[in-house]
Amino acid sequence: MSVFSLETIRRRLLHGLIPAVPVPFNARAEISLEAQERYAGFMARERVAGVAVWAHTGRGLRLTRTQRLEVLQTWTRALGADEVVVAGVGGSPEAAADFPCYAASAVEMARDAIAHGAHALLVHPPRIFHRAKGGDELILEFHNRLADLGAPLILFYLYEAAGGILYSSGLLRRLLALPNVLGIKLATLDSVMTFQDVAGLVRREFPGKLVITGEDRFFGYSLMCGAEAALVGMGATCATLQKKMIESFFRGRSAEFLELSRQVDRLSQSLFRAPMEGYIRRILWALAHQGVIERESANDPWGPELAESEFAELGKIVKELGTRSAA
Repeated sequence: MSVFSLETIRRRLLHGLIPAVPVPFNARAEISLEAQERYAGFMARERVAGVAVWAHTGRGLRLTRTQRLEVLQTWTRALGADEVVVAGVGGSPEAAADFPCYAASAVEMARDAIAHGAHALLVHPPRIFHRAKGGDELILEFHNRLADLGAPLILFYLYEAAGGILYSSGLLRRLLALPNVLGIKLATLDSVMTFQDVAGLVRREFPGKLVITGEDRFFGYSLMCGAEAALVGMGATCATLQKKMIESFFRGRSAEFLELSRQVDRLSQSLFRAPMEGYIRRILWALAHQGVIERESANDPWGPELAESEFAELGKIVKELGTRSAA
């Protein structure tokens, strides 16, 4: 069980950046262990509020159990005592045809996460049941089984094209009322209205729950819409820039916030573009440009191939933003 209480985790994540970290792979689709260690050490020095492993950015549902534990243990060793480790958990795609097996595989993944140092669980949406007969009840039962483990849960409202579910307000209320729910991550991509509506619902009816932005493409505006923390894939690179933007917003430094938000938007538009699933490789490329990992370790076995011109273009943007951030 987590060494932190739900309230302690809430305080540590509030107004903080939680990068959803990718996994560096070599060209043979093997985890580059040296790059992984170096990356975790680098991020530990960034003093972020925590990290999220096994999320979509970290290909959590595609990794083998051995790979997942290897990744989690690297991060728990690297981070200090104050940083929270969030683990994404979900049902195995191989068990998708059978609800009991699917739910059991998610519980097994969650138990692994808790036993090996994760402090909270980010629940991958159980999309396979959202159009099934009695889908709402199945989704609620799925989350209930994870809540029964006792660890703090972060709900995940993910846009449908990425494998998410458009939750009804009624189902959201039932999920937010579950014991151990810490808050909800919103990653709607281009639906500002959905973000506004869900964030408003949480603020009005569940004021103790965290609204966590996952909106890389409208990061700054999502803070203005009520987000109180950020769990974003983009945070896995150029974290200092994003930390400064968050800090400037919550400290009321409006001119600084606007300028930093423009810079963060430029980064997001270079990472999150068609083909959208290429964002994971682009984040790894950005880390290579920062000198954190080698180019040879900046591979995503499940992502699309990208043009070499993108690598060079991204390097110019990372260099420019790094110069501005240092200034």
